[in-house]
Amino acid sequence: MLEAIVIGIHIIVCLLLIGLVLLHSGKGGGLSDMFGGGAGATAIGSAAAERNLDRITVVVALTFVFTSTGLAFLLD
Repeated sequence: MLEAIVIGIHIIVCLLLIGLVLLHSGKGGGLSDMFGGGAGATAIGSAAAERNLDRITVVVALTFVFTSTGLAFLLD
């Protein structure tokens, strides 16, 4: 039962992490330009949006590490 819950959380976290990484802007801009990081936004607004996106990505990545480790111990 616990394994199924952790696997479900892990799948959701995996999908979130993929989406968040795709939202980050690269050298030529990325999908984050669609959500306030473009030329129409002020520099301060886009910097704050990128900073928040970075923070959310770090939290989701740490959750991914913890669920991966938990699955390794549970399914062993």
